[in-house]
Amino acid sequence: MEEQNSDYDSTKKRMDEGTDNFEQQAKHTANEFKEGWNQVTHTQENKKILAGVLALVLGYLGIHKFILGYTKEGIIQIVISIVTCGIGGIIPFIEGIIYLTKSDEEFYQTYQVGKKGWF
Repeated sequence: MEEQNSDYDSTKKRMDEGTDNFEQQAKHTANEFKEGWNQVTHTQENKKILAGVLALVLGYLGIHKFILGYTKEGIIQIVISIVTCGIGGIIPFIEGIIYLTKSDEEFYQTYQVGKKGWF
């Protein structure tokens, strides 16, 4: 009987240690996922490319401004395009080239953090 209790206690101890180890691994994995998620959400490559391509293709509509969160500048771009009969579309074309030639970090700092609306 004493031997059965000893086996039971050692088995229970191993299970508790395994559970603790599993919990530590789960917490570690969750922290890694959280850190990875934060890194992914801070990169702005997708917005840079999207805004740059939209500025080149549909810039006269100001869509690239709306994508970057510049509502006032987007409306101004639409008005410029209407008043100039589309000739004002050169401005967003140039902006699209500027967007695409900047590095990801420079684009993020200039247009996302610094909120630079034009050029």
